[in-house]
Amino acid sequence: MSWVSIKDLKKHIGEEVLIKGWVYNTRASSKNIKFLILRDGSGLLQCVLFKGETPEEFINRFDELTQETSVEVTGLIKEDARAVGGVEMAVRSVKIIGISTDYPITPKEHGTPFLMENRHLWLRSKKQHAIMRVRARATKAMRDYLDDRGFICMESPILSANSCEGTTTLFSCDYFGEQAYLSQSGQLYAEASALAHGKVYTFGPTFRAEKSKTRRHLTEFWMLEPEMAFYDLDMNMDLIEDFIEHVVRVVVVDCKNELETLERDVSKLECVCKPFPRISYKEASDVLLKETDDFEEGGDFGGGHETILSEKYGKPVFVYDFPKEIKAFYFKRSADPKYVRGCDLLAPEGFGEIVGGGQREDNYDELLKRLHEYELNEADYKWYLDLRKYGSIPHSGFGIGIERTVGWICGVPHLRETIPFPRMLNNLRP
Repeated sequence: MSWVSIKDLKKHIGEEVLIKGWVYNTRASSKNIKFLILRDGSGLLQCVLFKGETPEEFINRFDELTQETSVEVTGLIKEDARAVGGVEMAVRSVKIIGISTDYPITPKEHGTPFLMENRHLWLRSKKQHAIMRVRARATKAMRDYLDDRGFICMESPILSANSCEGTTTLFSCDYFGEQAYLSQSGQLYAEASALAHGKVYTFGPTFRAEKSKTRRHLTEFWMLEPEMAFYDLDMNMDLIEDFIEHVVRVVVVDCKNELETLERDVSKLECVCKPFPRISYKEASDVLLKETDDFEEGGDFGGGHETILSEKYGKPVFVYDFPKEIKAFYFKRSADPKYVRGCDLLAPEGFGEIVGGGQREDNYDELLKRLHEYELNEADYKWYLDLRKYGSIPHSGFGIGIERTVGWICGVPHLRETIPFPRMLNNLRP
């Protein structure tokens, strides 16, 4: 008898199969009919124990099938449009592998602190399972998009001697007597790789020591960061919007069941199509100055400001050309030197920035001047300055936060639910 995944059962209607999984739920409608809902990671299956068809020994042990007990179940697969997944199993035998007693996460409501303490178990719940499936599909769609267009993945180091996004949010550690930092971004190394290969991307965890408790912040999160030789800012934004449209379209099609589980209004994702609106920082400032009292021109946007701007459009919106004071040292100056060639992509529905990118400063003297303005140690960036000495070119890139993007696609407001094991202020376990 073959071992089959629940997601593949429609190919086995009329066959006896073996399913290995865990008890999701049980109920007994009478002494003669009992129902077992089984999960195996790929889906849910309704298993029916009929008195007279299922051997008595298995019906008598039904009460031992507690929540999350692991089992092997054999039976006949039947088509049933009313059942989850359109099929059900008429059970022939049940083998208990591992008993689960007093499972802490029950069907009742639990507070978020309790669920976070039990994150290793919370991942098994229906909605958390769906979010992780969307995350996996979105990430694959991102990488497939880039791989199919001539990009190659170039891993960047997690440990570095220099900062990328400013020195105030660095996690430091001892590196054999020398101070090192956990990576804030793979971008600087991606630039070096792009000058070797033309189009590259890095993908991995990044770290920010921000003492923030907002729903939009994690201290450890994942970034995918493409970098392209000979690209200016406009070409960069063209790529970003095509990339985002592709990823959303793939997830809407391939994760239909998961989005239904999450009760996501898919119509709001179906209208995510290019071109995306593009407004300058100055234009965005004019809007905010009219609509809120807590914004000063020249300052960075907060979550509330991003929401105001994105609500004016039914799809993501670019803001570009930011004041140089609020962006990192490596951005290229605009025609007006008060501004730099950076861009943020703001997702609608209050989810805020999901992509940040821009054109890099490609002039050696200008970059060196910038390092000194930002009071950064020139020696730590010697290798980075070399990129401007040996065949410097215009180049651009962007970084997309996996958790923020997944949160937006799923309609989940807090990032702690978009990564398997979130790291936040005062949250280091499990």
